[in-house]
Amino acid sequence: MKISRIFAAAATAAVSLVAGFTAGAAHAEGTCPNDGVVRFGVEPYESAQRLLPVYKDLSDLIGKKLGCKVELYVATSYNAEIEAMRNDKLEIGEFGPLGYVLAHQVAHAQAVATFAGENGTPATYTASIVTWPGSGVKTIADIKGQSFAYSDPSSTSGHLFPAYGLSKNGIDPDHGVKALYAGSHTASFEALRNHKVQAGELNSEEIASAKLHNEFDASAYVTLWQSQPIPLDPLAVRGDLPADFKDRLTKVLSSLDLHALPEADQKFLAANENPALKTVPQTDAAYDQIRDLITTLHVDLAKL
Repeated sequence: MKISRIFAAAATAAVSLVAGFTAGAAHAEGTCPNDGVVRFGVEPYESAQRLLPVYKDLSDLIGKKLGCKVELYVATSYNAEIEAMRNDKLEIGEFGPLGYVLAHQVAHAQAVATFAGENGTPATYTASIVTWPGSGVKTIADIKGQSFAYSDPSSTSGHLFPAYGLSKNGIDPDHGVKALYAGSHTASFEALRNHKVQAGELNSEEIASAKLHNEFDASAYVTLWQSQPIPLDPLAVRGDLPADFKDRLTKVLSSLDLHALPEADQKFLAANENPALKTVPQTDAAYDQIRDLITTLHVDLAKL
């Protein structure tokens, strides 16, 4: 599967998807940057077919609350979204936790919100290392020297945590396996499902999404390792935005009621660890555990 080609086409299509909303009289002229357009970036953590309709509607909702047009951009890769914010091409970005830590470091991204769990606090998810019956892999130690599917080098659950899991079990995550970077969690899942690799990453969001689309059979996978809960993707704003606008944007992003979205969108978001269907405030400090893991694994963010 040519993932980069799929998402390049998706990104081109996504740029033309503008959530149009004309600012009303209550919002003074000039309160929205870039001639009234706010640009919202999303990583390709799912297939474009699934992401685009949901995030177009989410962009519409943000635009309505903000009083600005919100333009959706689905990046071709995790790093492409970071580069877009670093080059002042995005005002908002939903990043994976590892991608956020890098974006905070190089692109002035500031976490302000995230999706809520069932108890109304910031939601979490898990990473895992799995294989399939008949692969010849019985224990995590058996993965050494075998083909292994990661999603993206800058993915938290698709690279950082599986690498940690391998390392804790005496396997060099870079040289101890035949690594395949599939490009997204969906592509990694497909590699496992079609037995293209002996083992690989599979996070709880991808499992929930596959279940939603009747594409997951629990008996077809064997979990060898699972992470502790990971803080969900932050919604981040570019730190150098005008203070008044950044404050208004932060208030909107941290108090969205996602029940206003179409039912199909709600099902998608609920499956992706967002059962409360609302957003809540989040802080940069919530991702310090990711920074600790980066230090433990001696990850060089500059090489991601």
